[in-house]
Amino acid sequence: MTKSILIAASFSAFAILSGCVEDTGTPSASAPNAADQACLRDVARETGNSKVKVLSSSYSEAGTQVIVGVGKQKARWSCIAYKDGTTDGIMSLTDEGYL
Repeated sequence: MTKSILIAASFSAFAILSGCVEDTGTPSASAPNAADQACLRDVARETGNSKVKVLSSSYSEAGTQVIVGVGKQKARWSCIAYKDGTTDGIMSLTDEGYL
């Protein structure tokens, strides 16, 4: 009897959790917003590689953090974009010692 209650509780928990949705901050398929565009522009300039793609974007009043994939392997770079179109904190998130 205890086993059947445990199994029923497990299925109930699974059913409840399967309806949860997590917002990962990944941009939609629509065109990049101004913050994304500013980071794409400046990361491309910093890396010398025009093959850049927004991997994720997290808006904040202080500044939007944009994670950019660079090149064929989509090496991850971080960038902070501000409302005035400027950027800061452009840095590689790749362990270059590992490469």
